[in-house]
Amino acid sequence: MTAPVDLLVVALAALWGAAAGAHLPRAAYRFAVPDEEPWRSHCPDGHALNGWLGRRACGDCAEGAKGTRGAPGRPYAPSAYLLAAATALTCALLAAATGTRPELAAWLLLAPVWVLLAAVDLRVRRLPDPLTLPMAAAALALLGAAALLPEHAGDWLTAVYGALALGAGYFVLFLVNPGGMGFGDVKLALGTGAVLGWYGWPTVLLGTFAGFLLGALYGGALVLAGRAGRKTAVPFGPFLLAGAFAGLLIGAYAA
Repeated sequence: MTAPVDLLVVALAALWGAAAGAHLPRAAYRFAVPDEEPWRSHCPDGHALNGWLGRRACGDCAEGAKGTRGAPGRPYAPSAYLLAAATALTCALLAAATGTRPELAAWLLLAPVWVLLAAVDLRVRRLPDPLTLPMAAAALALLGAAALLPEHAGDWLTAVYGALALGAGYFVLFLVNPGGMGFGDVKLALGTGAVLGWYGWPTVLLGTFAGFLLGALYGGALVLAGRAGRKTAVPFGPFLLAGAFAGLLIGAYAA
């Protein structure tokens, strides 16, 4: 690719990420409930929510605020600006590393789900099944389609094996220490194993190691700051995703 094409692909990916991330707050709000509780069905002001995508407040809040002073209902958290910025940056980096290869479409479609999962897990230490399991299936389906196109730089069978291997590995860790590893992490590992496996086993190992390293550094920092003890549970999903993202960037750039 020439430099102008590179910049155009990165810019378009960032715009896509910003637009997609701006519509995640409602999903993050509805999914961010403690384990075993049903997903939220009402906005902070008590109005029923019928959809899963939205920016700031529900339509009834906005409708009720017309002609009145103040904001149209309480906004969801995390903010649309934060989620849009995070998703835009994620997509831009993926585009810079991948270029115009066909697997970029898979990364850009999956990136908003990764950001949403990280946001929910950070708030309530929960990785929703409606996100983790379909994400794994979607990753394999999208990469299967990419494998049929010319100029792809990965291997679909290795992606399948990577999903199975990483899922099995996390399942063993869950059995050994269920207090430190949630079953949601096991299901999330299926999807991250697929995307890492696309670029080969070294990328799987790199992304997995990076996730554990980031989680250990975060936990150690909390202990040193006096904000957690050695047995304090921390959400591991964001670090699993961050490690996979780092491995994916390196794998895509090196492919």
